[in-house]
Amino acid sequence: MTTPSPDGTLVSRSTGERILRAVGLPVLTVAVAEAVNLLAPAIAGLPWAPLQGPFRLVARLPEPYTTVGAVVLGVVVGLILALVAAAEEVSVRVSDTTVTITRDEAVRSVPRAQVGAVFLADDDLVLLGVGTEELARQAVDLDATALRAAFDRHGYPWQPDGDPHAEEYRRWVPGLPELPAAADALLGARAEALGKDANDAAQLRTELAALGVVVSDRDGRQHYRLSPPHRAPVPD
Repeated sequence: MTTPSPDGTLVSRSTGERILRAVGLPVLTVAVAEAVNLLAPAIAGLPWAPLQGPFRLVARLPEPYTTVGAVVLGVVVGLILALVAAAEEVSVRVSDTTVTITRDEAVRSVPRAQVGAVFLADDDLVLLGVGTEELARQAVDLDATALRAAFDRHGYPWQPDGDPHAEEYRRWVPGLPELPAAADALLGARAEALGKDANDAAQLRTELAALGVVVSDRDGRQHYRLSPPHRAPVPD
């Protein structure tokens, strides 16, 4: 959803999408729970099927307790998933002077004067500085056309072909001499965090950007390029 206003253009999930998520997730999880309930006797009779213990337990329970339990469990799990999704929701406000990215209670603002390029890299919204440094990177689940229109409306340098420096990246291996002294250790720590701790990997990316090292993840491997170091934006 795109919402123009005097203080900029807001790109976010629409009210209809939020309602659909809040209702749809519990309905979906109830359907899955009830399917497990109905299939439990058949699965419990298959000696090769996994999780035989839980399926046999469900198959032995009498009705209507299993159906009621499936519905209650499905609703609870669905509501939890909906709340988690709402907490992870991202909105982007673009004005003539500032880009503001909000995720849950975290807010990052980047002045327009610092922005040299804006693009989408897979599902990430990326803002580069005038010196090609990475100012902000945030995973977004928003309409790409709406995002581009918002940045175009306010005169930002949107890159329709993605990262303009994509050809400058090299694959990281430990001990490269051209990297700043601390960067190799940070990249090593980030390699351990990839796929295990997304928040830690994101924090290490920010620390690397402050050292002038921009990171791109490709097929589970880290690639990097060098840029002028900068101070990462401080959350409001």
